[in-house]
Amino acid sequence: MQPISHEIVGEFTRQAVHNVFGNMLALELVDDPPTPLATDPAGQIVAGVGFAGQATGIVYLYAGVSLAVVITGAMLGLTPAEVDVAMVNDAFGEVNNMVAGAVKSQICDRGWQCQLTIPSIVRGNGLRVESISKAKKTVFGFRSGPYRLLAELILKET
Repeated sequence: MQPISHEIVGEFTRQAVHNVFGNMLALELVDDPPTPLATDPAGQIVAGVGFAGQATGIVYLYAGVSLAVVITGAMLGLTPAEVDVAMVNDAFGEVNNMVAGAVKSQICDRGWQCQLTIPSIVRGNGLRVESISKAKKTVFGFRSGPYRLLAELILKET
């Protein structure tokens, strides 16, 4: 089993976000400082997908609902006007599932077995997730045009 560190899994996470958004959604992202998201009049959405086993953690994606609508339209070939709340929740959860799945694959390729949880979605304003004391957290910021996205990796120390 190859050693694995929070920094390595963090890089897997950053790369997975770029790959999923670029390849699956045709939305090119650039790295951006991981500062809090601006207020979106439509609200904020957070998707979480965990992994558990020899490596245990969770990947969260944070975005304004306006970006989540764009993502949903890109995934389903719809205009923003055709997108509804249920579609947004499902699509944003699935995008995070793809990101976390790519991270899990990289972890498993190094001999650390783990399984993914089902995606969960939270919507509101000013959302923030706190981690337990025995976990390390890293936040990555991204931008696509006027939209910002945050990806957060929380990894339990082994």
